[in-house]
Amino acid sequence: MSGNTPDREMTRLYVTGACEGLPELLEALGRHPELEVVGWSERVVDGAGPLTGGHLDVVVHATGSSELPAEELATIREYTAAPLVVVAAGEASRLLEEALAADVADVLLLPQLTENVVFALRKAGRSGRHMQRTTGTAGRVITVFSPKGGTGKTVTATNLAACFAKFGRKRTLLLDLDLQFGDAAIMLSIEPEKTIHDLVVAPGELDPEKLAGYTTRHASGIDVLPAPVRPEDAELVTESKLSRLLEVARESYDVIVVDTSPFFHGPMLATLDRTDTLVLVCGLEVPTIKNVRLSLQTLELLSFPTNRLKVLLNRANSNVGLKRTEVEAALEVKIAFEVPSDRAVPVAVNRGIPAVVNDSQSDFARAMRGVADSLLPADANAARRRWLPSLARS
Repeated sequence: MSGNTPDREMTRLYVTGACEGLPELLEALGRHPELEVVGWSERVVDGAGPLTGGHLDVVVHATGSSELPAEELATIREYTAAPLVVVAAGEASRLLEEALAADVADVLLLPQLTENVVFALRKAGRSGRHMQRTTGTAGRVITVFSPKGGTGKTVTATNLAACFAKFGRKRTLLLDLDLQFGDAAIMLSIEPEKTIHDLVVAPGELDPEKLAGYTTRHASGIDVLPAPVRPEDAELVTESKLSRLLEVARESYDVIVVDTSPFFHGPMLATLDRTDTLVLVCGLEVPTIKNVRLSLQTLELLSFPTNRLKVLLNRANSNVGLKRTEVEAALEVKIAFEVPSDRAVPVAVNRGIPAVVNDSQSDFARAMRGVADSLLPADANAARRRWLPSLARS
């Protein structure tokens, strides 16, 4: 809805609710070069998609009431942890008092000068990003997704986690959110005593110490939180509990690798909102390419930022009559990573050891370490230097 400002970071926002003066404010905000207005919906539930998947810097809720709209704000919190700014028309002294004790970054009474509103929104968004960097929520969430089974999604997730933990010396959590039929534990040949189901039904508040008591340590250094043993237990892993789990995990780990189910259901949407990088796994089969294209369209509808999306072409060297350029043309996106088909992978899967550990000199292992290196945060070059001695010894 607005152009790019080259020298200042854009603030992405979504607006819910209604009040006098909001249409004029929306029009002004939509034209502002420092803002990206993802969308607006009068009812909070109608904005569930972008609220969940939009990686918003701030959410604006408009109200015509003189009291804080607690129920609406609680619903917003089920979808996103982005800072909240409330705008209201007219006299709202009681609303201001209630906001002091609530999870609200700011309250603005309309009418206001557009620049005053922009300043408040950018301040709230910047404060939220600063909190993520400095108050224990610095762990990166890397989500691995594929809309079709058999593409190598879980192999990708487990090997990425092993790269981060063993070679990158990162505190790494592998979270299996293929809640009904997750295979991360069996891929790593572990028989965990506790799963994500046990964690979310346990009494008491979730904190880093509690989370540590429910993970299983793999020999490669990965902490694993497996999927429930029984498919019916998946229903108890709600979006709100998962959101809290991811927040706590970011306090405890450098990297959280999330393996997912092949569906855009509630847990997946809740994960998208906290995903720093989404690795979308594609194969050289027409049905898979079709499903990946539909997934890209869905992500666009969810306002998922394209700069956080990386398409990985698995078994890229397979001679099946399709080339990388043809896949890119069909998907209308560039392939970020290529991983070859390699006998080392099924051998490692059958042994219950990540291929990057079991056969570190294989073509697959080298490619996967390259993917992991690219997904590291800004200190990737320093991290790479730390990896090199380990790789030389492997």
